[in-house]
Amino acid sequence: MQGSVTSDATSVFPRFLDLAYPNVDRGEGVWLTTTDGRRVLDACSGGAMVTCLGHSVPELAAAAAEQAERISYFYNHHFTNGPQERLADRLIDLVAPEMARVRFVSGGSEAVETMVQLARLYHVERGDPERWRVVSPAQAYHGSTMGTLALTGRRALQEPYTPYLADHLHIPPSRPPFDPSGEEALEVLDRILEEASPSIAAFVCEPVSGAALPGYSPPPRFWEGLAERRERYGFLVCFDEVVTGIGRVGSWLAADQIPIEPDIVAIGKALGAGHAPLGAVLCREHVYDAVDRGSREFDLGHTWDGAPLSCAVGLRVLELIEERHLLERVGDRGPRLLQEMTEALAGFDIVGEVRGRGYLLGFELVDPEDPSSFLPVELDAGALLDDVAFEHGLLVTSTHPQADGFAGDQTVIAPAYTISDEELGVLLERLVATIADVERRIKERLARRSS
Repeated sequence: MQGSVTSDATSVFPRFLDLAYPNVDRGEGVWLTTTDGRRVLDACSGGAMVTCLGHSVPELAAAAAEQAERISYFYNHHFTNGPQERLADRLIDLVAPEMARVRFVSGGSEAVETMVQLARLYHVERGDPERWRVVSPAQAYHGSTMGTLALTGRRALQEPYTPYLADHLHIPPSRPPFDPSGEEALEVLDRILEEASPSIAAFVCEPVSGAALPGYSPPPRFWEGLAERRERYGFLVCFDEVVTGIGRVGSWLAADQIPIEPDIVAIGKALGAGHAPLGAVLCREHVYDAVDRGSREFDLGHTWDGAPLSCAVGLRVLELIEERHLLERVGDRGPRLLQEMTEALAGFDIVGEVRGRGYLLGFELVDPEDPSSFLPVELDAGALLDDVAFEHGLLVTSTHPQADGFAGDQTVIAPAYTISDEELGVLLERLVATIADVERRIKERLARRSS
């Protein structure tokens, strides 16, 4: 089998047609092995912050196999099933006792889109059908469907699909050095609400950002101000916890660490832990009651919603996190990992802010001559860093949002909760070697540009 596959040598329609994709053969824990024998430390849980328990977890494979021998699938319109019922109960009892109901979906984009649909239905059922628009931070990523693409303010991410996208509204990210207090973002939100409050159904955001601003959360004043405005204007607060939910930041939900209580929460990724496609939407009692006292229907759904095989895997994921005390592990080790990473990267001119919570850490790449400025767009430093990291036997994930003007190249570090201290040491060693190599190459390219 080839060590890497190009677009002219496959029947697959790849994401990037000019990229040679390394061919992964197997995974064990936080280690990946390619078909040509390369061994790579996975620092971002399968590349998309999914495999929270590592790769090839025998207990999850066994849970899937056992359920498949009974019944793996049927359409949720016709039946319920034991794994779905038990997983919903467990999510309410263990993960989010403040929530009342759970709707299962296949993954993150579906969860966020379902969350927005539910927010819209809430207002319709209450006799407020003019409410449909969403306000959200501009520098964000919420999914790849037409509904979720509309939630970001990044036009470069939305193109060429903008003709299909809803006209939602956005506020700037409240982050250093632009808005460290959160007051400027609240002022923009006030202007939006003054002009369009009768149409505003929800405020959607990540309590701690994933790929778009990895590890970032607005300051407490912003959350307090958002809660005040929800009370005054009547919109719902919806948290996209597709990345952060199920322990990624050291608590079951990132909402547990934020001074505001969301009305609806979307989760995904870690719930299936890379062993089954699974996401969910959780809502508070007043949201469910609006439908219960109204039409009594929330009919839209997806083919694999609540499938017994996926839910059986999700139930075992929760059990393993509890049995192995992984929530406590991430909560305890995460702050020290952030400190270690901050110290390890402190001497590099291209590294800006280093931030994070739990095992969701990130850092920004900056111009070495002017740390307050982004690197030139055409350098595509994020892609360069990912490529160089792979050369050093490390898998990381970066994003390249300069064209939108809200942030520079960002890199996320999000290992499995099961990673050992020794493996974290290897991760940091390879990350430092990667940054040293990238900094050298970027400085050389900048020097050629200016000569």
